[in-house]
Amino acid sequence: MPTEIPRTLQVLWGLEKGRTRGPQPTLSLDRIVAVAIEIADQDGLAALSMARLAERLGSRPMSLYRHVASKDELLVVMQDAAPGEPPELPPGWRAGLGVWARALRAVYYRHPWILQASAGRPPLEPGQLVWLDRALSVFDGTALTSGERLRAVMSTLYLVRGEAQVSAVPPDVSESYPELVAELVTADRFPALAAVIADGMFTPDHADVIDFGLERLFDGIEVLLSTKR
Repeated sequence: MPTEIPRTLQVLWGLEKGRTRGPQPTLSLDRIVAVAIEIADQDGLAALSMARLAERLGSRPMSLYRHVASKDELLVVMQDAAPGEPPELPPGWRAGLGVWARALRAVYYRHPWILQASAGRPPLEPGQLVWLDRALSVFDGTALTSGERLRAVMSTLYLVRGEAQVSAVPPDVSESYPELVAELVTADRFPALAAVIADGMFTPDHADVIDFGLERLFDGIEVLLSTKR
């Protein structure tokens, strides 16, 4: 029995026929989604409501429902649109996957609400799957199997997403965090952490963390490839 595709995905994948009769709405789905993303970027996902969105657009809330059935449906379309096109990747799987990973990290930092909206749900939107497809393409011509390619890309995704989940927070919180931890941590209770703090290494330099993690992950993939040569 064929799987029923939700209406939102039908629209995003171009499977739903457009309107052919009746007056054309003054609002467009693209405009609604663009303004919704602006609100979520500026004030967070909790600040986004259909009423506030309609007010920002200068229309009535009911007019929005001609384009999206609910806020949940709106969030799906926002997640499809917000990342934009994935970057063009340089030759070589290591360089290409590195560019892809850092571009994805930048998406999460520009739109941290994506981490909340997409929690616990695999991507089904074309705007997100095109990023996965682009990442997989870096392994064209290598000896990795399809399963190994997917696992390598997903491991990279989990690393980037995990770092962003912790680090994509308001600056006042991230900048004060090391000082707060240093005030609370004592060597008798947290000896290993206290040693790191004493060496001045417990800092909010998240770019260094992601660079270190990606390089060590890629070293592991390199070892896997070397066993196949």
